[in-house]
Amino acid sequence: MTGLLQGMRYALKGFSLITQKGIRPFVAVPLLINILIFTGGIWFASSQVEQWLEHLLPSWLTWLEWLLWPLFMIVIFFAVFYSFTLLANLISAPFNSLLAEQIEKRLNGLPVAEFQGFKSIPSLITRSFRSEASKLWYMAKWGVLLILITIIPGVNVLSPIAWTIFGAWMLAIEYADYPMGNHELYFKDELQTLKKHPAHALGFGWILSLMTAVPFLNFLAMPVGVAGGTALWVDELSKTHRERLSVRL
Repeated sequence: MTGLLQGMRYALKGFSLITQKGIRPFVAVPLLINILIFTGGIWFASSQVEQWLEHLLPSWLTWLEWLLWPLFMIVIFFAVFYSFTLLANLISAPFNSLLAEQIEKRLNGLPVAEFQGFKSIPSLITRSFRSEASKLWYMAKWGVLLILITIIPGVNVLSPIAWTIFGAWMLAIEYADYPMGNHELYFKDELQTLKKHPAHALGFGWILSLMTAVPFLNFLAMPVGVAGGTALWVDELSKTHRERLSVRL
């Protein structure tokens, strides 16, 4: 429970970090990308949800429509909005890495460099997209199990809980990846480090999931997540990583 609450606090800490002087210029581009992507996601989900529900609900279960309708709505909501969250992070990955770098400098007591433009972005693109590809593959493997849970009658009552836990875990991975990637850590190392702090990760990701679900607040979810994930790295995950390295040596 302590770790869960601490993880939530890191997500909330992201709000104060992104408003600090010197950090704000690095928030602008990820924030704009998130606004555009989520606006499109809201429009897409609202225009397609009726058709999806008709296809997902078998004709022999129409008498349970009043009970299953909210269930399917929750599943579709998490699937659509998490998909658009991944898309937004994929596009803005290089900019998020820059934001994480500046946040870490501030948290470590180092001066934050003045904004010099986006000259360093080309060097970040290859690393960022390789990292995003690893996360997408990881999500796809577990996504198969979640889809099976969703479509199997009787078992699908567990799908909202499963999607919620999975979404929180994936968001923790997503946003902790930026500061860890800046230290040349690969997805496998990041995953092993996060598994040492499952409660922190789920608490952190759960708050971000709630932010993603709230209109207008979801626009801030990305920069807040990057800032909070960087604070989590500085205070907790970096220590675990150093301990793992010392054990190897």
